[in-house]
Amino acid sequence: MLKELLLQFVVSLLPIFAFQLWHDKEQGWKGTTVFMCIFCSVSMALCMMTAPNIFGYEVDFRLIPYMIGSLYGGFPALAVLTLVYVTMRIPMLDSTWETVSFIIFVAGFVPLIFLSIGPFRRASALRKERYGLQLMSLLMLYFIVTITGFISVSEEKWSFFMVVALILAVSATLTSTWLSIYMIESVKEKQQLHEEVTRLSTNYRNEVEKLQQLIDETAFAVIIVNNEGRITHFNKMATELLSLHPAYKDAWQLIGVPFPIVFQGPEDACVNMLRQALMGTRATSLPFVIRDKILLKTSFSLRSSHNNEIAGAALIAHDVTEISQLRDEVGRMERLSLVGQMAASITHEIRNPMAVIRGFVQLIQERSPKNQQEYFRIVMEELDRANMIISDFLSLAQNRALKMEVSSLHDIINELIPLLNADSNLRGQSIEVSLCRDMPLLMLNDREIKQMLLNLARNGMEAMDGKGVLRISTSLMSDKIELRIADEGVGINPDKMKHLFEPFFTTKSHGTGLGLPLCLSIAERHNGRIDVESTEGEGTTFIVTFFLPKAPLCK
Repeated sequence: MLKELLLQFVVSLLPIFAFQLWHDKEQGWKGTTVFMCIFCSVSMALCMMTAPNIFGYEVDFRLIPYMIGSLYGGFPALAVLTLVYVTMRIPMLDSTWETVSFIIFVAGFVPLIFLSIGPFRRASALRKERYGLQLMSLLMLYFIVTITGFISVSEEKWSFFMVVALILAVSATLTSTWLSIYMIESVKEKQQLHEEVTRLSTNYRNEVEKLQQLIDETAFAVIIVNNEGRITHFNKMATELLSLHPAYKDAWQLIGVPFPIVFQGPEDACVNMLRQALMGTRATSLPFVIRDKILLKTSFSLRSSHNNEIAGAALIAHDVTEISQLRDEVGRMERLSLVGQMAASITHEIRNPMAVIRGFVQLIQERSPKNQQEYFRIVMEELDRANMIISDFLSLAQNRALKMEVSSLHDIINELIPLLNADSNLRGQSIEVSLCRDMPLLMLNDREIKQMLLNLARNGMEAMDGKGVLRISTSLMSDKIELRIADEGVGINPDKMKHLFEPFFTTKSHGTGLGLPLCLSIAERHNGRIDVESTEGEGTTFIVTFFLPKAPLCK
């Protein structure tokens, strides 16, 4: 009898052992329902076929795989296992009492298990063990009542052997039930721990990759070492900015290498700074020059979030060469701006005495003999030329706010054409004008646009120094308007092209060098720009670009 009960105990646990092997291979809960249907059905069938007989009553553990398979496999498993149980059990019913107990089981306990599936699945591991034991206790109570009734009906008498067998069967059933739930929940907990470890490992790997990408792409030179002083992270910028030993020029060679041997010598500033950081001291060096670069280095400790102990150190070096140059340039521009403001104020004050001088020169000219008139003419021309330089300089230096109005660029050009034609006729030149159709309106300052056009056109006429054609044209594009002024002059040397818009730079013998800078200033104040195309011996084209507003303008 004990052997048969032990066999029943082992067979009832067969699905659980198989489940552990299957789950370790699959590493997931997909297919659990199908698995439970198959193995619990097999276990239940084996329990029923190997059931020991006590005075004509079959004692088996078929209810263990039935209940465990239903609770973990869900409603589909309950349906399949119930069908298998009913199919195998009906042919084994050989008495009225067994038939009645079978009907009571199907009518009472199958719905009870059906209602228990949802709460069981939502419960914690400990509550599942209690829940399963409570259900199995009810089934065992039903089993005790049925076997007691069977013995009463069959007029058998209880014996010590029957009581011991019954106690062993009930105890083994409850133990098998608890062990089944415990082992399944252990597997589930193991899977959850595995998934958590996998998730943490994936997150850790992703964070490490992000950190490495950040280190690789940053403009800073970065070195990170662990608490043992071995390099764990190193980017390419560090190989370019820092003084490394010739043997370590590739970043991949540096991982795991003690940092002191990576640099040129033990007295290197980077070595000392990393040592200080590993001892818990933050260090920042003053900017110093290395191979025409100005570097600012900083080292600091990396501490563990758990115990605040030093876990490593980092060294960051930043190339501040450009920043230093920009700071110097800003200082220089501020000084130039101050000088320009002073010069503009002084120049403005010079105009008053110059006007007085010109008036007295004219008065003296009227009272002087005719043989001295040429001298007075030269003095007057030079005074007018000086006044013109002052006017151009003030226009460039003041950069005053403009009063813009909605205007047509073509209207301004057409107003200037008669004046330009008269000027070109005196020089023996001609002007060709080609204006595009449907010119949109722009926000313009008429006076400044006229001044820019006159300067550019007269520059072109002067560059031709004789006969030639000055071509003025406009073209409309999707987002801009181009005004082209092309001459057939001598062209501009490429070395001089880059200096064209610098104040006081000129290629003329009597030029002031302020005309083109003034034109550029006007274009920029109108949200535009000026480009130059020139070929020596063929001519020069000035291209003034006006960018169109997003919404069309109307007068």
